[in-house]
Amino acid sequence: MNASLLRSTIYISALCGLYLSVAMFLPAIVDLYNGHDDWQVFAMSGVMVGGFCAAAALATRGPPPVFNKRFGFLLVNVLWLVFSIVGAIPLFLAEYNLSFAQALFESISGITTTGSTVIVGLDDLPPGILLWRSLLCWLGGIGIVALGLFVLPFLKVGGMSIFKLESSETDKPFARLASFTRAFLAVYVALTIACAIAYDLAGMSHFDAVNHAMTTIATAGFSTHDASFAFFDSNTILVIGAIFLAICSLPFSVLILLAVRNRLDAARDPQILVFLGYLCGISIALAVYQHLRNGVEMSNALIHAFFNMTSIVSTGGFASDDYTQWGPFAVLLAFFATFAGGCSGSTAGGIKAYRFVVIFNVVRAGLSRLVYPNAMYTVRYGRVTVDAETQRGVFLFVSLYIFLWVVGSIGMTLFGYDILTATSSVITALSNVGPGIGPIIGPAGNFSTISDPALCLLSLMMLLGRLEVLTVLVLLTPVFWRH
Repeated sequence: MNASLLRSTIYISALCGLYLSVAMFLPAIVDLYNGHDDWQVFAMSGVMVGGFCAAAALATRGPPPVFNKRFGFLLVNVLWLVFSIVGAIPLFLAEYNLSFAQALFESISGITTTGSTVIVGLDDLPPGILLWRSLLCWLGGIGIVALGLFVLPFLKVGGMSIFKLESSETDKPFARLASFTRAFLAVYVALTIACAIAYDLAGMSHFDAVNHAMTTIATAGFSTHDASFAFFDSNTILVIGAIFLAICSLPFSVLILLAVRNRLDAARDPQILVFLGYLCGISIALAVYQHLRNGVEMSNALIHAFFNMTSIVSTGGFASDDYTQWGPFAVLLAFFATFAGGCSGSTAGGIKAYRFVVIFNVVRAGLSRLVYPNAMYTVRYGRVTVDAETQRGVFLFVSLYIFLWVVGSIGMTLFGYDILTATSSVITALSNVGPGIGPIIGPAGNFSTISDPALCLLSLMMLLGRLEVLTVLVLLTPVFWRH
């Protein structure tokens, strides 16, 4: 491993940690304004972390190396590790008295926009902690979209490298990366403001509206209330939440083209139709089931079904009801929906819709080749031909995804948890969804009773899922560290 790569990785990570430490002063101001002593924790954490990161940045400052795959893999992993640790420091030092494993789990859950929580009594927490959790989600969402749009395609891990809407250079979303970045941030902030205003007009308090807007746009799932969206008892709020969760599960490159360039052809991305197709199919099936089995009025059943299934498929992690009590069919749908995920280039996690498109077309071409073995069949994604390397990457990802789910589930059973809790907790962490299935970690529960060793395992799964699995596992290969 080149020493220059390590130095540059530490330098960039220290700068990002410094920016995150500055963000700590916002919840400090909120707590100070509301008369809570936790403002001192955030202020002290900001000064301490900021000083350490500034010193590390000065000590490792130097000319940047050429950005290559080795540097990219190392930088992505170190960045997310630094964000997770820095985010956990004020949570660990706050008056709630979390263990470090719990604080780290909460921080990773926020940074990866998972939304699982170990905190009980959210309604009575100081506003600074609630705001910090929401900020972690919102900033994590920015990092996730940037990762999916700019870094993973270069590393040949994410799927956006095959999502060119046109073949020529002039038809790329923007000619310059800086322009694209500014447009993305503008769209991200505009969606957050619009969501906050909509929530506020629908009846949320100003504080609740801002916090839920940040976690909705990041498809993160952290709420300011233990009951999540059930606290508000408003179908209007559920409709608003479902709409924004669905929008932010779409590729942000497409949203930018639609908003800034009025490029309606951008919506031709095949994964969008697939994502909306299985989202609507699951939601309508669940609503009909609710209506026929439990006698729920159809319009109410549709609203709750769409909100909860959108929350799962988008990996938003909110809940308006304990849908595991609706019947076995609802539990089964929720379990399989946890695997699905949104679109590549969005804040959503999961396997993602574009991989289902590629797998379907690979299987279709393979079956056709059985009938006509001498014919030539190309695997296409819309109008783009999917090369063999991308096909292998998709199947490798899905295989490792299932493998990690099985291994993680076995690990959770070794910690003493039942099969339902073990399997659902691992897949909800790996898919960055939030709530699992069952009485312990279901939509009516949380992760507060999970042991520290098990929380460490789930924290690892959240990072693996958010960084697309291969990005982390490549660091475990000896060839990566050879000079």
